[in-house]
Amino acid sequence: MRRLPPLNALRAFEAAGRHLSFTRAANELHVTPAAISHQIKALESDLGAKLFRRMNRSLQLTEAGQACLPGLREGFDSIAGAVERIRARIDWSILTISAPAALVPAGWYRELWISEVPIRTSRYVLIRRFG
Repeated sequence: MRRLPPLNALRAFEAAGRHLSFTRAANELHVTPAAISHQIKALESDLGAKLFRRMNRSLQLTEAGQACLPGLREGFDSIAGAVERIRARIDWSILTISAPAALVPAGWYRELWISEVPIRTSRYVLIRRFG
């Protein structure tokens, strides 16, 4: 199995490389710029290569960073596409409400039946062993 750097470090690098800014990457990932800087340093140490040239108030990708960024961007885009395909298959129109029968108001089933809301009932008995 291939040993990969931590996913958070790769995400931090991809966002920082796309924005060329630790601050904008931090805002996107909901972390501090210091956290992004820490992740980048750890990733650079893991890879054995500098990924950015840190200039006065700006960033530039090094040759290693330029070589790495497109593949990571493509990988994260692929993951995002897979997640969206999964989300698109979920029927968000279904609402499941579970409650003990004793807590369901009398007549509630009839009201829902009239409003054409599908109802599925079941009775489960949970027996716990104590001791």
